[in-house]
Amino acid sequence: MSASIGNVEGVTWKTAWESVTFRIKIITGGVVLVAILSFFPFFFTHIEERTGVVLNDFILKAIPARDLSTPIFIIIWGVSVLTFYKSIRKPGVLLLFLWSFIFLSLSRILTISIVALNPPIGLIPLVDPLSNTFYGGGFITKDLFYSGHTATQFLMFLCLQSQPYKLLALLSTVAVGMMVLIQHVHYTIDVITAPLFTYIVFRLAQVFVGKV
Repeated sequence: MSASIGNVEGVTWKTAWESVTFRIKIITGGVVLVAILSFFPFFFTHIEERTGVVLNDFILKAIPARDLSTPIFIIIWGVSVLTFYKSIRKPGVLLLFLWSFIFLSLSRILTISIVALNPPIGLIPLVDPLSNTFYGGGFITKDLFYSGHTATQFLMFLCLQSQPYKLLALLSTVAVGMMVLIQHVHYTIDVITAPLFTYIVFRLAQVFVGKV
């Protein structure tokens, strides 16, 4: 195909599937994603057993901790379902989101491994029955730098194409970022750096997906 599927409106799955490169990248991406999700429980169990440092976060000190698990869960999975629904109709967007999420996951494995942090004082465990499945079924408190919840919402903002949905995803990014701070699930630095890391991996994914 002469143009990037991810940048062409109206490209059907039939058209996309005719590209050998597209087929290879989306099948390979699916396999890599399954491998990463299978690795996560072992990784998070490992980091939970190590000792890190506690940051002196003056913003968290000024915020009384509150349990906002339910609204966080509703926003994250509501926007996730919307993004999947919109992306599944556009194969190029789905391919871009798939590899962006893969790079995002790999980058978090790297940054969490390098930056060993203990959880913020006053942390209230985030109850998310769906996400916790990938954490091995327990509460993980040391997957801190950087915030995966904030990053994933921002990635959806970057990948969605319709302006109303992009605005919704952007608002959800801000809301989730604020709420994980209120719940003391993350340090401020974890949240404010998440969009930066996300944008970097998104651009890398764009280059990787390239012309298919």
